[in-house]
Amino acid sequence: MAVLPMSMKDSNGYSGMSDNARLCLRFAAKRYLVFCFTGFVVFTLLLRSLYFHDPQATETIALEDPEEKPALEDPDEEPQERWPGARLPPLYSQYHEYELGLPQHHWHATPHEGEPKVFFMAGHNWGNGWGNVFQEIVMNAYVSYKSNRAFVFYNYTWSYDGDYADYNGKPIPSRIPLSALVRARIRTLISVSVAGPIVGGAFPPGLHSPPAIAEQYYREICTGRIKYLNRDEVHKNLPARNMDATSKRWVATLGALDDPCVEVTSDPGAPFDWVVFGDRNAIHEVWADLAASPVLTHFGWSSLVELAFDTNREVISPTSVYEPPLSASTYTANAERYTEIKGLLVLHVRRGDYEGHCEHLARWASSYLAFNAHRALEQFDPPPGTGGGEATPEGYAFYRQHCYPSIEQIVARVRDVRAGEHAQGLEHVYIMTNGPAPWVAELKAALADTLHFKHVASSRDLVLNWEQKYVAQATDMLVGQRAQVFIGNGWSSLTGGIVLMRMANRFHPETTRFF
Repeated sequence: MAVLPMSMKDSNGYSGMSDNARLCLRFAAKRYLVFCFTGFVVFTLLLRSLYFHDPQATETIALEDPEEKPALEDPDEEPQERWPGARLPPLYSQYHEYELGLPQHHWHATPHEGEPKVFFMAGHNWGNGWGNVFQEIVMNAYVSYKSNRAFVFYNYTWSYDGDYADYNGKPIPSRIPLSALVRARIRTLISVSVAGPIVGGAFPPGLHSPPAIAEQYYREICTGRIKYLNRDEVHKNLPARNMDATSKRWVATLGALDDPCVEVTSDPGAPFDWVVFGDRNAIHEVWADLAASPVLTHFGWSSLVELAFDTNREVISPTSVYEPPLSASTYTANAERYTEIKGLLVLHVRRGDYEGHCEHLARWASSYLAFNAHRALEQFDPPPGTGGGEATPEGYAFYRQHCYPSIEQIVARVRDVRAGEHAQGLEHVYIMTNGPAPWVAELKAALADTLHFKHVASSRDLVLNWEQKYVAQATDMLVGQRAQVFIGNGWSSLTGGIVLMRMANRFHPETTRFF
């Protein structure tokens, strides 16, 4: 018996929609859903191709060599003419605007005599890698905090000529605002979460230091009333060129001044230079107070950096249970936010320019940098046959093993560290490196095949958007900071920043090692 279409009554007794009409609507709805889904997929793939770069093209943009300077910009040459066919890097205008809009910036107030006292280092580090700049920013902010003056923060600067600088024939941003790297304030639709004293965030409750201000605002409020200090004059008869003696001298000098605006002249430079940061004993006396200061206890990475970490969480170290994304979590403090990632081993392996740099280190019998030379960590003593501008073949070989290790030496070092008590349970490896892709692939295969790690990834595997590409060093630092075990390069300032955070957050010293 044929089943005929029926007309159903609705709750009011009227004829309802026929079954045929329902079938047509269902068919149309399904076609509409399929069309929408297909369109979404196509749009996503198109967006990805435009917005994300090829993971194999990832490279370390900024070197750590303190002598490396970017090529000067020709002000008369258009960027398109200098780098034909190249996609120009971002200029981070929204971050600049954000910094200028910090609530402590009273742009329309007149006069500005009621502003807090401020301290600016005009001779700050520029034209160098993020590791070099970062270590100086930490110490400059620390001195400002101890002096009860507002720290004047500044851009991460490669060049002062034009918007773009040349790095190995490729355009890079001449300047990146510090808030693109370091956490300041996070604006949401619901509330404002405040953190990051280095970039204008509030200090924790109970501390009443004035918040940091942007350099542009400093120029606005201090023009015509700046007290200039010369580093060499302040450092006269300084008992030692370490961070503690240097910090105390500057705090005492600033404390004796009533001038609201104090600036360190660009020549001869800022209070902390490569001589201080290169001294293995420089940090010992200041460490306890520095580690307890809000400069470190309430340090945080920018939302841009944290989002890069969240996006690549499964690439870096696959999870077995749900982990809330950092970028969606309320900020509390450095140690509470950046906790240990169980099972993760992070290696910092320098290539490229470091081969020649390691030979230079051997000739001058250089020891680890200050931030890498905590007394609780393993130490490096220069061997015989190095120093005085010369080194024997044995001396060069000894330095290369620790500074520029081969794949075989890296595998051997990992095997040795993995046998330790605090390295039990390591399953995943993340390699921070600027090495060429074929070499990195060979290293990954050696670690997986020889030591049987479940997962091995590197900086080149990260999927980064166009803005994140140029702050990738900070993302690597965040990963290294959280590793169960970290093996770094004792002469690298980027390693030094990671070590600084691990020690400040009380990671066991046995989990922070060197090649």
